[in-house]
Amino acid sequence: MKTYIYMVRHGDSPKRGNERTRSLTEKGKLDTQRITEVLKDEGINTVISSPFTRSILTVEPLAKQLGQDVIVFEDLKERIFSAEDERLSDKELFPLLKKSFSDPNFTLMGGESNTDCQNRAIKVLKGLLHTYQGQKVVVGTHGAVMALMMSYFDSKYDLDFLLHTSKPDIYRMEFNHQELVDVKRKWEFS
Repeated sequence: MKTYIYMVRHGDSPKRGNERTRSLTEKGKLDTQRITEVLKDEGINTVISSPFTRSILTVEPLAKQLGQDVIVFEDLKERIFSAEDERLSDKELFPLLKKSFSDPNFTLMGGESNTDCQNRAIKVLKGLLHTYQGQKVVVGTHGAVMALMMSYFDSKYDLDFLLHTSKPDIYRMEFNHQELVDVKRKWEFS
């Protein structure tokens, strides 16, 4: 029985601010309408999201179009890089990502490793595959946690993959029970 998980990476968000509550930029808000256009005829059964505001806001217009509420799962949040709640600059983040993908157990004080993040997110994803078997589910997500969930099933979804994704982005993962059988990128806008 085929189940489809649509990983929707959040839209563009402000470069500064609290990780949990950062919203979307004007571009990010405009892109939510494009996401809705891309997914509205896919036969989506359920819309789920990370608890972070930018992810919820990215998939909320689709949920409203479908007459649904967004279901939030805390363990789908972005990887926690440090105890600080503020966004890291790209200059600070890139070396951490590089080290994290070469050493999955690397962590900063107060943060979590790629292994920790992947384990918590995969537990949720496997639960979704069981609960929504045979259905189509949108998951509002973030770059690092998305790549880590996808790499659990196929190692080609690595740092290079992450660095070539966009904000927003959409990947349709096709599963046969708990086995990933295909991935198609559904986002074609820049």
